[in-house]
Amino acid sequence: MHDVEALRLILSGTSVIDWHRLNLTGPDAARQFLENHELNLSAPGDRAFIAHVKRDAVSYLRRHFKFAIPKPVEAMGIEELMLLASGTGHRQLCACTILKTVQIINHMAGRELLFRLPVSDRDLFHLVEEKVYRVVGTMLSEGFPITEFIGGRKNLDSTYTKLLSKPEATAAALYDKLRFRIVTKTREHVLPVLHYLTEQLFPFNYVVPKQSTNTIFHFRSYCDQNPHLAKMVPDFQGQLDDTLLPTDNRFSAPTYRVIQFVTDVPVRVPTHLMELAPPGSESLGPIVYMLCEFQVLDAESEAANETGEASHDAYKQRQRQAVFRRLRRGSRAAQKP
Repeated sequence: MHDVEALRLILSGTSVIDWHRLNLTGPDAARQFLENHELNLSAPGDRAFIAHVKRDAVSYLRRHFKFAIPKPVEAMGIEELMLLASGTGHRQLCACTILKTVQIINHMAGRELLFRLPVSDRDLFHLVEEKVYRVVGTMLSEGFPITEFIGGRKNLDSTYTKLLSKPEATAAALYDKLRFRIVTKTREHVLPVLHYLTEQLFPFNYVVPKQSTNTIFHFRSYCDQNPHLAKMVPDFQGQLDDTLLPTDNRFSAPTYRVIQFVTDVPVRVPTHLMELAPPGSESLGPIVYMLCEFQVLDAESEAANETGEASHDAYKQRQRQAVFRRLRRGSRAAQKP
């Protein structure tokens, strides 16, 4: 269920903050989930940071909501708390509430550390690329049916064009400065690839809500047709919508098929870079989060996307025409590409 719920969140573009439970199956699963955040549980400094974030979460909930937290729950380590959130009963809901707050505080700490580090985006992008290439390289060596992998940074001209095409024409509106595309041999291989990425590259809880496109999988129907998955459907969290999730990019063709999402990839800051941070930064932990866009699709969909109105060339032509009209005519330009 943990794996299936992670996939549902990616495909639907929803938020883990709206969940009411975890579905971790034991201590090993809890540790693996934490290690996927780049936290080293055998390192005293990382343990101390996790405990610090948990204390801040408990303090926040008490200050602002007078939230009743039983002493045994407050005293739990993070792994115990995650397993309690995967159980049942009143304390399970209490554990979930604490963990949601922990996620926000941890994410904010990572963002603050990112701003404090006196290093360029280029250096940080390099750390992310190294991690992605390492994980995808492992997938290829293990025999994953990947027929194509493309990754890299958006060039400046493409960045300018995209910003000029968006109503909110600011750099903060860009999520794809780093982007990666994985093409699988068949449609059936897409979900196993996504699952592996959530276990080895990024925690599913840092997928950015409302930034997902899914024009390949009717996931509820897919589960209903699989006896093993069908048993889980009644316990799914949130809305059980079976519709596809089209992109809000007005330049994409209706026939374009892809699973696309944005996630914050956790990256452990090397010691030599942490030493450059201002005093006090050690309280923010050793992890920063870098936004990346991922596209995952099968070879058949990829081939169909490269023909007619769905092709990349046709997409770029529609986008450039709209940008040029906007530059010349401003608000008088037609709204349609």
